[in-house]
Amino acid sequence: MRIAVLGGGAWGTAIALVAASRHDVAWFVRDHGKAQTILAQRENKQYLPGFQLPEGIRVSAVLADVLAARPELIVIATPTSGLRNSMQALAGSRATAPVVWLCKGFERDTGLLAHQIAAQELGEQLAGPLSGPSFAEEVAAGQPTALTVAGGGALCDVATAAFHAGALRVYSTADVTGVEVGGAVKNVMAIATGIADALRLGNNARAALITRGLAETTRLGVALGARAETFMGLTGVGDLLLTCTGDLSRNRQVGLRLGEGVPLARALAELGHVAEGVWTAPEVMRRARDASVEMPITQAVCAVLNNLLTPQAALERLLARDPRREGE
Repeated sequence: MRIAVLGGGAWGTAIALVAASRHDVAWFVRDHGKAQTILAQRENKQYLPGFQLPEGIRVSAVLADVLAARPELIVIATPTSGLRNSMQALAGSRATAPVVWLCKGFERDTGLLAHQIAAQELGEQLAGPLSGPSFAEEVAAGQPTALTVAGGGALCDVATAAFHAGALRVYSTADVTGVEVGGAVKNVMAIATGIADALRLGNNARAALITRGLAETTRLGVALGARAETFMGLTGVGDLLLTCTGDLSRNRQVGLRLGEGVPLARALAELGHVAEGVWTAPEVMRRARDASVEMPITQAVCAVLNNLLTPQAALERLLARDPRREGE
C-alpha cells in the first residue's frame, strides 16, 4: 500500500517506521531544515532519537511531492492544534485517499473534536481517528500495541489492512465520538494523576482518581453522543490507564512538575513536546458546562493550570465534596 504520513514529531516518526516495514511510505515534514536533517541523519534526533529510518522512507517538506505518489491512505500525525491546517492543505491538494489522525484532543477555542473539524474541512472524504493506549517510542520499537480505528466500514478496512500486522493489532468501531472523547479527556486525567503522584498521595488515591476520571469521561462522552461501552475498551479505560501511570506520558510528566511547584510555562519548556491535556482541559470544561455534565477532576485541573488554585488546594476541594452514590 502507498501511505503518506503528515507530521514530523514523535508520532509521525513512529508511524512512518511501522508503515515502512510493509508499505511504500512518503513522509511530509513541514520544516525544510528539519526534513533535510532527518534525511541526512536517517533519524529524528529531536523527537524520537535512537530509531534509524529505512532507506525506503521518502522525506519531503513539500506536500505536493508527498502526495504525488497518489497515496491510498493518509495519516495525520500532528498535534490537535495542527490538524485543521493539515486538513485544509489536503483539501486544497484534491487528495481523495482515506484519512486517519493520531492526535487526541479538543480544538483550542472552538472545542471541536477532530471528526467535527474533518467534516468542515474534508467534507464526505473517508476519515476517522486511529487511537488507543500507545506511546510512540514503544510503537517504533515494535513492542506489542493495540489500537482502534473508528469510522465507517470502508475506512476501518483500509486502516486495518495498513497497520494490523506483527506486534500491532488494530480493532475497529463505529463510535467515533466515544473514541475521540476517551482519547482527549484521558490527557486531562493524566495531569491530575501526575499531580497526585507528586503530592505522594499513594496508590489508593491514584486508583480512585483514575476510576473517577473514567466516570467523568464516560458522562461527557455519553452526553456528546458516544456509547458508554466504548469507554470500557482500548480508547477508554485502556488509554486512561496507560497515560495516567506510564513514565513516557507527557501529560503525566506535566502533572508531576506542577505538583512539585514548577510553573506551567517552565514545565512545558522542559518537556519539549506537546502535552495535549494542557490545551484540551479548558475546552473539555466548556463542553461539559454546555452539556450540563459535572466534571470535578477536570475543573480542579483547570484551576491549577490557570494558577487559580495550588495543587494542594485543588486536592482539598476535591476531598471536601459531598458523598454520593457511585455511578453519579
